[in-house]
Amino acid sequence: MSALKWLIASLSQTLKHGDIFLKGVTGLPVAALFFTVSGCSSAPNASASSMRLDSRLNEQVVMLPVETDGKIIELETTLYKPPGNGPFPLLLMNHGKNPGNARTQPRSRHLEIASVFVHRGFVVAIPMREGFAASGGQYPKDGCDIRRHAFDEAKDSAAALSALVKLPYVDRSRIVVAGQSDGGLVTMALSTRQIPGVLGVINFSGGLRMKTCEGWQQNLVNAYGSIGHHARYPSLWFYGDNDELWPQPLPQQMFSAYSSNTVGAANRARMVDIGSFGQNAHDFIDSKAGVKLWFPQVDAFVHSLGLPFEPI
Repeated sequence: MSALKWLIASLSQTLKHGDIFLKGVTGLPVAALFFTVSGCSSAPNASASSMRLDSRLNEQVVMLPVETDGKIIELETTLYKPPGNGPFPLLLMNHGKNPGNARTQPRSRHLEIASVFVHRGFVVAIPMREGFAASGGQYPKDGCDIRRHAFDEAKDSAAALSALVKLPYVDRSRIVVAGQSDGGLVTMALSTRQIPGVLGVINFSGGLRMKTCEGWQQNLVNAYGSIGHHARYPSLWFYGDNDELWPQPLPQQMFSAYSSNTVGAANRARMVDIGSFGQNAHDFIDSKAGVKLWFPQVDAFVHSLGLPFEPI
């Protein structure tokens, strides 16, 4: 079954068995929903539409209608899916932010992560948050307030997750959330919410660099400390020694601020220092050499959550 066919078939089943999904979440008539996912409006920006989809991973790009702050917006979302009907566990992957205008940032694909998880039976979803790429809405204007930024962005991640778990091939009781760079920070902010089905979170090189803001490094440390007070899930963190955005000892300071405030399940927090990686460890997760560093730790972490992670 092609990537487009499995998406439409799944949404058709949702239409038959879940009218609340259409009325309460999408706010769109049936025709509008199918137009959105058909590919006609799936990738309005040229950078996204010019990318060749990876058929081996059933890659599909859709405009996902979500409800946030009382309004309906569409988030450009990349989906990957194993063969079959599921239901499959879900990896929600939160993307980072490139320098400059969020609107001109192309959609994130994270193909190496997607390949690892899809070949172990997971659906992978990467929603572009408000104001990014072809997504609707506006990028939040939070000034130098890193904590506020993290929680504002986490609203979109939570809204996307609420929509994604309504798809019949997604097992809403088995969810892992991960993120890279700004997406790692957003993932940790999302971890303060009690979300049914979320079992654990992974932070790859997470943070937000605001070099024009005085004291931004300490603000970032403080933001993680605040998140730690309210965090709810086990977490696995990765940072490198030659990360150009977060040089040591900043990663250790962020993790210490977080872990010193956690309680309950969030006490199961572990940071992995991958050492030096190439010229810049910040993007290590998206290379085959980087996979060799993070896979053994992620494999053990996912199993510790009670989830299978064997090749399918």
